[in-house]
Amino acid sequence: MTTAEKHEFPMSRTCPFAPPPAYEAIREEEPVSRVRLPDGWAWVISRHEDVRTVLNDRRFSADRQHPDFPQLVKGEAASRRPDEERMLIAMDAPEHGPARKAVLGEFTVRRLEALRPRIQEIVDGQIDVLLAGPKPGDLVDALSLPVPSLVICEMLGVPYADHEFFQEHTVKVIKQSTPPEERWAAMGAIQGYMADLIAAKEDNPPDDLLGRQIVKLRAAGTYRRTALVNMGLLLLVAGHETTANMISLSTVAFLRNPEQLALIKADPGRTLNAVEEMLRYFTIIDVATARLCVEDIEVGGQLIRAGEGVLALGYSANRDPRAFENPDELDIERGARHHVAFGFGPHQCLGQNLARMELQIVFDTLFRRVPTLELAVDVDELPFKDDANIYGLYELPVTW
Repeated sequence: MTTAEKHEFPMSRTCPFAPPPAYEAIREEEPVSRVRLPDGWAWVISRHEDVRTVLNDRRFSADRQHPDFPQLVKGEAASRRPDEERMLIAMDAPEHGPARKAVLGEFTVRRLEALRPRIQEIVDGQIDVLLAGPKPGDLVDALSLPVPSLVICEMLGVPYADHEFFQEHTVKVIKQSTPPEERWAAMGAIQGYMADLIAAKEDNPPDDLLGRQIVKLRAAGTYRRTALVNMGLLLLVAGHETTANMISLSTVAFLRNPEQLALIKADPGRTLNAVEEMLRYFTIIDVATARLCVEDIEVGGQLIRAGEGVLALGYSANRDPRAFENPDELDIERGARHHVAFGFGPHQCLGQNLARMELQIVFDTLFRRVPTLELAVDVDELPFKDDANIYGLYELPVTW
């Protein structure tokens, strides 16, 4: 039995600020090796260079509807329908390129910079809510979740009044313990909501992301409501859940490392590097970059055959000492943008620059306006999301 094959995936973190303990042993002793999944097995890829190779090679498919695609939830494969519309993250070439290009213009640096004043306004408004509320307050409820939710809702043209509906269902989608049928029911509810919303926009498309996509795709003769529904759903769920968790986790890390926090307080020019380090340090989406090998290929000296599943461990890659000096240390002056927290290659996160901007604005504003912010409970009392596919915090009690 190999080093990794002794382990079952997915694995949980035992320390909120470190990868699962077995990751280091796997990476150092047998970096490309077999692991057990709930319904079979897969190859695990654990070193930074090899993870980037897998994510950038078309011989590894992102098609989650393929019956051989590695699944981390028991019974998940049986609940999938191979004929349903694929989301962008599950497309391969040549389908993936045009679908990604169609929406890529919504996330250019220039367009996002135009949003900066509105994002700043949203952040200030939510900090007002925090300060006006009780002490201690819940940073997740007052700031971490509302900021990215409001931003993505405004971009898409989704009424923020409905945010509780999609957040409730999103929790079911990303929670590892949710039964497959319940997960698909939750996904179906969000899809139904998005379909109704898009249908209402079709007669007179507004100047929001979904409305502009309707106009653009109609002009190209490629408009399909089902495809736009999946795009909208992906952006809605990913656009609030990931950034919200990064805000909470990074706030805890800053408060636990006051010398690091003092650096960005003294010089906000350091904040963007701090954002990159927090992304690397936490890597909140670890095995979302699973792939299916579709053609025999050698990775890290190991032959992987067509039809075999692969887990590219982003968190292990981001703690690889071959790529990052003293990788287990939090160092906001590291300036290492070659991390894989946003993935790598053709499927690299569409919204990464939006996330960076939101995090930068939040950290600069929060610690300037609430300089005495501190945790209201010990770190070991915080409810970390050990049971979710996107790591984070359910609550973050703070005082000032």
